[in-house]
Amino acid sequence: MDDERATSGRISRRAKPLDRSRLEELALAYVARFATSTGKLKAYLERKLRERGVVDGEEPDVERLVSKFAARGYVDDEAYGRARAADLASRGYGARRVEQTLRAAGIGEKLRHDLGPGEAAKRRAALVLARKRGFGPFGRPLDGAPEDVRKLREKRLAAMVRAGHDFDHARRVIEACTIEELEEWVAEIPDESH
Repeated sequence: MDDERATSGRISRRAKPLDRSRLEELALAYVARFATSTGKLKAYLERKLRERGVVDGEEPDVERLVSKFAARGYVDDEAYGRARAADLASRGYGARRVEQTLRAAGIGEKLRHDLGPGEAAKRRAALVLARKRGFGPFGRPLDGAPEDVRKLREKRLAAMVRAGHDFDHARRVIEACTIEELEEWVAEIPDESH
């Protein structure tokens, strides 16, 4: 009996090499199942080619296939990027995290810039994170030794910066005395999404 079969109960089989039509089927199944970008689709197909290889005599053109899917509307970087950016902002992530996520998805620089949140959206996202994490006026009043209070403030400030918020917004949220003060700060900037 095969050692692998003895430990796992099944036989490991190497997947068949890919040809053009099988690669297209994989691509179609991927875009049907996941919202994706052209960059993510390309990376997926290239990974599948590395894992499985290609049928002798065939060299699938991944770029052409991805372009074909984009032309047919199966993959839309702008729609994907807009949805992803909105999702991250609604969960309290800042502009830097949005940009990093879109870059990782293979969204081009100009489109990343266009989809990045404006000032009003940045402030709303900071408020969302503060409310969710209990920072600033949403948390308990900071009591204790001045050194402990300072350390906790720095820790909360660092958490906001890690979430993609710029330092000034994070400091504004952490140092706010009341919820109303923060809500007024957010309302100062008209919503640019309309």
